[in-house]
Amino acid sequence: MLFINNTNCIFSSFLVTGFPGLDAARVGISVPFSAMFLITLVGNVTIMTVIWREQTLHVPMYLFLAMLAASDLGLALSTFSTTLHILWLDARELSFPACFTQMFFIHTFQVFESAVILAMAFDRYVAISHPLHYSSILTHSVIAKITLTIGVRTLTLQVPLPVLLKRLCFCHSNVLSHSYCLHPDIIKLSCSDTRINSIFGLFVVLSTMGLDFLLILFSYVLILKTVLSIASHGRCLKALNTCISHLCAVVLFFTPMICLSMLHRFGPRLPSQVYVTLANMHFLIPPVMNPIVYVVKTKQIRDKILKLFFKKETAE
Repeated sequence: MLFINNTNCIFSSFLVTGFPGLDAARVGISVPFSAMFLITLVGNVTIMTVIWREQTLHVPMYLFLAMLAASDLGLALSTFSTTLHILWLDARELSFPACFTQMFFIHTFQVFESAVILAMAFDRYVAISHPLHYSSILTHSVIAKITLTIGVRTLTLQVPLPVLLKRLCFCHSNVLSHSYCLHPDIIKLSCSDTRINSIFGLFVVLSTMGLDFLLILFSYVLILKTVLSIASHGRCLKALNTCISHLCAVVLFFTPMICLSMLHRFGPRLPSQVYVTLANMHFLIPPVMNPIVYVVKTKQIRDKILKLFFKKETAE
């Protein structure tokens, strides 16, 4: 059903784009994507379960990691569902409500994850710059307030997006550029005045992920300043080593997003495969790689996971 009673609104659904030029290899491509989805589910659910069950992991660093795993899981469920639907069933059509709902959850988890990564940067700064006051600064009450602030900010900025989209007409085309519904992609297809949508969408990006990225960079400037003041070379390397997993999360999340945003807004017109690849990297790679990186680099998490599965085997 059309959202606007206007005869010019000739489309009532969207068609998502799969993998241009690779339709013949759809079944073959579905295998690694299915494996990635399975790794994402198992990895992130395992991390959340271990942190929930182990009281010794109820400290700021691991509580923020559990939040990162939850946002990764939400982002994966929002994106992989459509991607696998295309690969398995070649089903590309999405109704307006389904598309707008998917868009809302994708951007919500995207902004939530950006804020969590910023909170983790603050956690690393406090741990390295004020180690003696770490537990008194990042109390459970403070973490709860940070979580509430992240949630309120995310929902306040994301709820208006689908509401503003409902007033638009779509008559130019209904074929989206990606395998899922994204706000910039949707408004490009509208034949209505989209200035409000574009301005508000840009404001949301700049005030959330753009600001978060700048604050993360600033936090690492402060961290480096502190680390370089440490006289002991061994302590300096040990301090930096605690940031490696978080730096990987920053690179995995922000690099494809920045490249995709720059190409969409300022870059030359490139083959559609470039945009699809970057979008898939931004939305699909972090949920897969983050749990792997943290399990490999964090001994406490790795030991607790082994303990959890070892207990299960013993019980059996």
